[in-house]
Amino acid sequence: MGGVTATQADDVRSTFADGAAPPWLQRIFLANLVAQIGIVVTGGLVRLTGSGLGCPTWPECVDGSITPTEQQAESWHKYVEFGNRLLTFVLAALAIAALVGVWRWTAARRRQGLGARRPIVRLAAVPLLGTFAQALLGGITVLTGLHPATVASHFLLSIAIIAGVTVLVRRAGEPGDEPVAIVVRPQIRSMAWALVGVALAVIVLGTVVTGSGPHAGDADLVTRFGFDQRIVAWLHADAVLLFVGLQIGMLLAISLTQAPRAVRGKAVHLLGVTVTNGLVGYSQLATGLPWLLVAVHMLLACLLWVAVLRLLLATRQRGPVEVPSAVPGTP
Repeated sequence: MGGVTATQADDVRSTFADGAAPPWLQRIFLANLVAQIGIVVTGGLVRLTGSGLGCPTWPECVDGSITPTEQQAESWHKYVEFGNRLLTFVLAALAIAALVGVWRWTAARRRQGLGARRPIVRLAAVPLLGTFAQALLGGITVLTGLHPATVASHFLLSIAIIAGVTVLVRRAGEPGDEPVAIVVRPQIRSMAWALVGVALAVIVLGTVVTGSGPHAGDADLVTRFGFDQRIVAWLHADAVLLFVGLQIGMLLAISLTQAPRAVRGKAVHLLGVTVTNGLVGYSQLATGLPWLLVAVHMLLACLLWVAVLRLLLATRQRGPVEVPSAVPGTP
């Protein structure tokens, strides 16, 4: 009476057999990743619809009111901007859920005589810390009148948060943290790192193109970089071509060295996302930068960033199988 049944003991053993986070916790981490990508797209829509100053002050929407008021001159733009601000609370709730979840999982592991997976504990703090940082930077962006440098920084901070959460999702599914085994040739691993670097350069150049174009974020207040948009767009396109060339070279190297199927699959997926986003990018320039295509381009840029990080992470494996020495309540 009061002990643990054989079935319950089997469940405990299966839960801790490989050291990976339980499926429910992995789903929370994945939800954080989806939400961080989603806030980039909704933030882009705020700018693309000219609603960036729909709430002209921060943290209030307008002086004396947290919420939009009927007296505001920003018409429907105030609701678009305020709606995006409200989504910050959704991100915060998911981020808190990640921290609570990892705390519960860590406590359960300790009860089984297993140590905490500290890298996952630290990575689980990224969504919450990043959300607070984004809220502050968002306020600075409004108070500086949507200066393109702060708008670009806002986007690049999201890219950093997405990177951290992507690593979190991957690490949570691994059986442990040490040892680390590289599963491809050193040259392929180096190419994967190079792809990450070039992808980041492509994204940064993309923010410069956007900051030099027509979508300033507000119809009445237009502040732009002083660059010729055609020149920076060409530089951006050249970086994309380098990115594609590296990917083709990596796919060839993967085929010649018989790298693991998972690495090959992620390389093919990355190339597919890159080509699709490239087509969207050229289409938006050819059609005068319609806001819908620009929004799709931003979404695909985030997915490309996740894809290149997943490719890099697939080039190594982590962690031994951990089995608890005893389950409380069992012989």
